[in-house]
Amino acid sequence: MNPVKSIDLQATPGHLIRRAQQIAVSIFAEQLTDADITPVQFAILNALLDSPGIDQVSLAKRVAFDPATSGSVIGRLEAKAWVERKADPNDRRRKLLVVTAAGVQALGQVQKDVARIQEKILSPLTPQEQSQFVHLLSRLVQGHQAD
Repeated sequence: MNPVKSIDLQATPGHLIRRAQQIAVSIFAEQLTDADITPVQFAILNALLDSPGIDQVSLAKRVAFDPATSGSVIGRLEAKAWVERKADPNDRRRKLLVVTAAGVQALGQVQKDVARIQEKILSPLTPQEQSQFVHLLSRLVQGHQAD
């Protein structure tokens, strides 16, 4: 006899958050198949739009990605000519990032779609539940950022 019982994954936050992430990425990919952009690329471009000239390490922190992941994503964005690295005039070893005109155009073409994707992700919930869900997710994330 096995005294260990299985855990009901449908009642565990970790599993449900992972499933919600899978659903969100799937909806993003489905809605933006022709745009040639991933959720991570969108997050990086969007953050760069707000912080032109930010360095790669600071950008990685801002979008909550490890520097290695963000570095490879930035490399792909550079290959698309959507992002450019420039040497910091005060420290030539440090590279500063900017969105190119082509990157701004690409971002502009998908922003309305990304807004609709967010609506689709939340569509099973009532408007009040949507607001509460986003608020609680934000609190959860902020509460663990200090860790």
